[in-house]
Amino acid sequence: MNPHETSMQAVVYDDYGDASVLRRTQVPVPERGRDELLIEVRASSVNPIDYRIRSGEMKGLLPGGFPRIPGYDVAGVIIESDERGPLHVGDRVMAFLDSVVGGACADFAVCSSDVAAKLPDTLSFEHAAAIPLAGTTALQSLRDHGRIRAGHRVLINGASGGVGAFAIQIAKSYDCHVDAVASGENREFCLSLGADHFYDYETTDFVQSDECWNIVFDAAGKSGYWDSRSVLLDGGRYVSTEPSVKGMLMTILTYPLAKSGMVMLAKPCGDDLRALTDLYERGKLTVTLDSTFPMSDAASAHRRVETGVDHGKVVLLN
Repeated sequence: MNPHETSMQAVVYDDYGDASVLRRTQVPVPERGRDELLIEVRASSVNPIDYRIRSGEMKGLLPGGFPRIPGYDVAGVIIESDERGPLHVGDRVMAFLDSVVGGACADFAVCSSDVAAKLPDTLSFEHAAAIPLAGTTALQSLRDHGRIRAGHRVLINGASGGVGAFAIQIAKSYDCHVDAVASGENREFCLSLGADHFYDYETTDFVQSDECWNIVFDAAGKSGYWDSRSVLLDGGRYVSTEPSVKGMLMTILTYPLAKSGMVMLAKPCGDDLRALTDLYERGKLTVTLDSTFPMSDAASAHRRVETGVDHGKVVLLN
């Protein structure tokens, strides 16, 4: 980056709407604050939360105006940093941006140094960009909210998606029995990630199963606590990634119960990104890409995620 550069290319939207509201334009380079990093973005990825925010579904929860730059996942190279920090200029990193409205789909992005992690040489920008939000969501859902332990029985609903695919592998790294729920065409994919058993949701309703689990993780937001409660073991926990007023109420009401439910929102955390890269380096975590798009065609990438990926993540390349 030229130190005199003050503008950059970014994908923005000026109002809520469908993917056609996304456009590429010149905007100011974000200013780095104390203890922050300025990262040259090489790749990002699209998560369901990105199109939900863009469409206005969450406008009652998020502050701020327009224009907005979407995206929370960044993989790239540090351009500016504090000399005393753990990460330095030239480091290859990934980050889960800690801005509530995003900012990843641009030439440059800023974030706190404690929400980024250095990349191992074996991890490409393309694959690293798929990890931060989805991988963190899976890890925090199982470890922090599901309180996963070795030997637990874990069911993952939406197991072939970006979060679900990471969740299968994370649960197996804890030596758990993992049952995966997805469409029948994704059976072999889920089993290849380590799932012990597969439920085709088109032919089998897991809540009608004779099996029970310590954790039911709904990565797809398609089931509910009150239905899943019957298949939770005593002390079991239901975790969903589907934010809603109803879900928040469920979290409060079930907190004191032996079988509790929780709607979670992932929190950016560099330590969690380091835990995920450690799993990757030990061969316990693979990254599956559904497709890649140039950053200039972010609208097509959003449409791909909205209409449903085959499996894995949709990545944007700068």
